[in-house]
Amino acid sequence: MVLRQIKTLIKRWFPTPVAHAHCDGPCGVYDPATARIYTEAVVSMTRKILDLQPPADQNPQAMATYLNTMSRYIQIKEEQAQKAKEEILILWTDYFKPQHLEQYPNLHDMFWKAAKLCSSCKVEVNLQHAEELLAAVEEVHKVFWATKNRTDVSWYKAS
Repeated sequence: MVLRQIKTLIKRWFPTPVAHAHCDGPCGVYDPATARIYTEAVVSMTRKILDLQPPADQNPQAMATYLNTMSRYIQIKEEQAQKAKEEILILWTDYFKPQHLEQYPNLHDMFWKAAKLCSSCKVEVNLQHAEELLAAVEEVHKVFWATKNRTDVSWYKAS
């Protein structure tokens, strides 16, 4: 009982200030460029996987090299797709606000589809889905910068 009274007094004497932030850390730094870079890697790795040819002969060393290369490409593709998904979800859940949804009523659908494409790119080797993901990230880019009244930020690809 006494401890509870002391706790109440401490709270009254030293109230905790209310903090307002748009995310877990109020940095305010957002940019869909990271998602673009990860997505470009997904497209690149998907192409490499599709282009990689198994050895024609039954040479064990050649097969081991092929399998090692293929597994590395797959691992990179899946890792980059997951990172792209994380970046997309951060923008969706931390940056965009109700007023943005009023401006862009399809915002939730746009982000949901982009996140689903990230998942597809992880579990498939489908160049069409990888390119659709890149187009979805471009759409996110355009809407994001429009909400900041920055139509001067061009979309470009590093690859």
